[in-house]
Amino acid sequence: MPGAARHVIPTGLDLTGEVQGRLHGRFPSVEGDWLGVANYEISYADGRRDKLYLVDQLVPFHVLRKRE
Repeated sequence: MPGAARHVIPTGLDLTGEVQGRLHGRFPSVEGDWLGVANYEISYADGRRDKLYLVDQLVPFHVLRKRE
């Protein structure tokens, strides 16, 4: 059974790649997984200079890594 057709929005948020952020908390879930509390910015796909600044977002710990 095929999935829904992909609909690309050129002015949407670019959720590919990695972004820098600030981890400032962590919490365990009821199932034992860890969630980080982070602030970070996401760029728009059309390349505009403005970014969406996200505050206090829960992020699965397995996708976080220490900045080198």
